[in-house]
Amino acid sequence: MTLTILAQITAAEGKVDLVRNELEKLVPITRAEAGCLQYDLHVDNENPGFFVFYENWESRELWQTHMNAPHLKAYMDATDGAVTQFVLNEMSKVA
Repeated sequence: MTLTILAQITAAEGKVDLVRNELEKLVPITRAEAGCLQYDLHVDNENPGFFVFYENWESRELWQTHMNAPHLKAYMDATDGAVTQFVLNEMSKVA
């Protein structure tokens, strides 16, 4: 059974470009990871500081490997104090 992740990231005022650049760096690296079926970054049309990742993974275990990857740690270090809110939902497809 695949795992869908919805990750919502809100950048702090004045940090939008930094957060966006760091999020964009994650895309090609993550798409190449084992188990990654889909990894799409979206930005709100009305709020350029609100981002959403829509992800699909082969399994929760492979997603957990991703969450512990060095490029995720690098992102966390680079955006320390630049993100005001992070909401993550692990989801299962219903229909």
